[in-house]
Amino acid sequence: MKTLLKNLGIIFGTMLLIVSCSDNNENDNVEKESYQTTLKMTDAPIDNANVEAVFITVSDVKVDGNSIEGFSKTTFDLSALVNGQTKTLGNLDMEAGTYSNLELVLDYDSDMDGNAPGCYVEMADGTKDKIASTSQSINITDSFEVFATNTNEIIIDFDLRKTIKEEQGTLESDFDFVTLSELSAGIRTVNKEATGEISGTVNDSQDTSDKIVVYAYEKGTYNAEVETQGQGESSIRFANAVTSAEVGGINNSYSLNFLAEGEYELIFASYTQDGTEFYFNSQLEVESTTGLDLGAINITSALQLSANVTVTGTASL
Repeated sequence: MKTLLKNLGIIFGTMLLIVSCSDNNENDNVEKESYQTTLKMTDAPIDNANVEAVFITVSDVKVDGNSIEGFSKTTFDLSALVNGQTKTLGNLDMEAGTYSNLELVLDYDSDMDGNAPGCYVEMADGTKDKIASTSQSINITDSFEVFATNTNEIIIDFDLRKTIKEEQGTLESDFDFVTLSELSAGIRTVNKEATGEISGTVNDSQDTSDKIVVYAYEKGTYNAEVETQGQGESSIRFANAVTSAEVGGINNSYSLNFLAEGEYELIFASYTQDGTEFYFNSQLEVESTTGLDLGAINITSALQLSANVTVTGTASL
C-alpha cells in the first residue's frame, strides 16, 4: 500500500511539473507573439515657391536591424505627402513594445529605375539639384509603440522644414540635408492608433502675410525668442515644433496630423515672399472663433479637433 501511494505521489508530481512547464511555454509564446505593423511616411512642406518636388530614394528600412518585409527600393516625392497623405513603405511582424531604433537607408546616386540622381530637389523649371549627405543611413532616435493588435501603422514624419537646407550665397539653388544630428531630430515616429489631429481655417482679413504657417508645440515648450531665430549649425527656425502645416486653399485651411496624445499650443507665423523665397516676418496674434484655448489643446486618440481662428494683428518679439 505504501509503495502504491509512493508511486501515485511520483506520478502526480510529474503531472504537475508537466502542466507547469506547459503553462510557462504558453506564457512564453504569448510574450513573443508578433503583430502586423505597417510603416508609412508623411511630411511637412518646404518653404520655397520655386521648388516643385523633393524626391528621395529609399533602398532599405530597418527596425532593430531587421529589414521590413516585402520592401523594394522606391523613389517618391516626399513634398507631396502633406495634410495627412502617406506613402506605405512596407510591413513587418513586430512584438508589442517600445522601439527606438529605426533606420532609413537612402540611395543618393540613383533612383528606383537606375537614373541619376536618387535624392534631389526638382525646381519649377524642371532642373534637378542633387541632395547630398555624409551618410547613406539616417538613424531615427524618436521612439514609437507597437500595440498588441494587427492594425499598427507607424508614421514616419520626415519634416522637410527641418531636414532640407538651401546653401546661401550661390547663384543657383543648392539644396542639401542638414547635419546628421539635425536630420535625425527632424524626423519623428508615432503609432497612428494613438494620435489625433487639429484642423481649421485662418481668417486673415487684414492681409498680414504672403503665407501663414501653423506650428504645433507641446504645451509649455514654445519660447518665442529662441524659436523665431535660426538654431543649430543649419539655422533651423521653429526647430522644436512637433509638426507644422501651411495655410492654403480656397478656405485658408490647415491640418496638423498624427499628433500623439497630449497637450499642445498652436503658433501662427507670418511669412513674406521675396522672389521665390519666403522669409519669416512675425508671429501672429490670433483668436479662436469658438473660444478654444489655443495654448492648451488636449489631444486624445482618434480625436479630430477643429480650431478656426481670426488674425487680430502681429506680435512684437
